[in-house]
Amino acid sequence: MNNLDEILKDPACNFDTPADVLSSDNFSKDQKIEILRRWDDDARLLLTAQSEGMKQGKSSAEVLTQIQSALAKLGAEVGDT
Repeated sequence: MNNLDEILKDPACNFDTPADVLSSDNFSKDQKIEILRRWDDDARLLLTAQSEGMKQGKSSAEVLTQIQSALAKLGAEVGDT
């Protein structure tokens, strides 16, 4: 597994789904939350791009829902912004 700094650059390239972050034994709870929050930021940016006409892969809205669910399972605050 890559180091945390590399994963934080692009979580979606290192994990297939947010659930994979949850099931990883390589990271602490706080590190998992950090990974998911970074992925959340990236997915929101992609969602904005998709709403402006760019199409790319899996729906960012679907991924955002999965990320927020994973954060909630870790007991992290889930934002709506």
